[in-house]
Amino acid sequence: MRLEPRTDIPLALRLLAPVGAVVAALALCALLVAWTGAPVLRAYGLLFEGAVGSRFALTETLTRATPLILTGLAAAVAFRTKLWNIGAEGQLYMGALAAVVVGGGMLDLPGWALIPVVMIAGMAAGGATLLGPAVLKVRFGVDEVVTTLLLNFVVLLLVSMLLEGALKDPMGMGWPQSAPIVEAAELPKLVERTRLHAGLAIALGLSVLLWLIDSRTVWGYENRAVGANPRAAAFAGMPVNRIMLRTALLSGGLAGLAGAAEVCGLKGYLTLDLSPGFGYSGIVVAMLAQLHPIGVVGAALFIAGIFVGADAMSRAMPVPNYIADVLVAASLLCMLVAGLLARYRLRRG
Repeated sequence: MRLEPRTDIPLALRLLAPVGAVVAALALCALLVAWTGAPVLRAYGLLFEGAVGSRFALTETLTRATPLILTGLAAAVAFRTKLWNIGAEGQLYMGALAAVVVGGGMLDLPGWALIPVVMIAGMAAGGATLLGPAVLKVRFGVDEVVTTLLLNFVVLLLVSMLLEGALKDPMGMGWPQSAPIVEAAELPKLVERTRLHAGLAIALGLSVLLWLIDSRTVWGYENRAVGANPRAAAFAGMPVNRIMLRTALLSGGLAGLAGAAEVCGLKGYLTLDLSPGFGYSGIVVAMLAQLHPIGVVGAALFIAGIFVGADAMSRAMPVPNYIADVLVAASLLCMLVAGLLARYRLRRG
């Protein structure tokens, strides 16, 4: 048996690849669910009900999906240009840190002016965090996978130090958390008496905007060209290094915006448990979406539903909520296989 590249991938095959990956992941994890002694169909039914079965469940899923859309977009934008950004988690925390500093009373502005300033500060902090590894890549050829991954731990240690020192809330009863942001910097709620905030609208708007940029502008064409073949793009006169750097600023900025939105829309202050791994989950979201900005929304909703639904399922059945992590990991692995089979066909001989 050998793999033969397809000259053209049918649209139906592109659409079926992520669906097949999800179905395969659910089938594989069904074995683990059955191992616990729980009925598989009932367990998956409770997972679905816990994700979208009520007004509260649906708004919680949308709330969880908001940072996943932004980190998924961050990964998709970078990966499309072959910039392997594994540091969205650190960039998210840097964006959250900037939001706390700027939105904590530094500026005396009304809400309509302060919120955009805080969001831009979060994007700037996230973009600057990725810019360093990107410069090392284009200038010295340093592998950005290593630098961005390790920078996550550097950022977390920096945030931990600040939460125990300069940014520690004197009214926090000794807990390592920052002082809360001012009320004017808080994002408005989309649904009353829920945690769903305007960050979702921002994330959806950016998904559409990035799709239009990617498919309708010279900038998007240049990004795709550099991702497909950087040497050919350079031969055609494209400034490959500049395209890499601006992609780094955009990708890091999106991850930083996720952190700022979590602080201003959900928590109101910064803690070390702000993110349960949104930066890493964003990579899974981007891969499931096949790096398509609109597809990122659907993939983020799926991953968010898995996490929210697994919490509800674990309360009703003897299935630990860690099954959500296994499902997400299995979805990524199955998506890689599905993507391979979509790009290549099996031939005998």
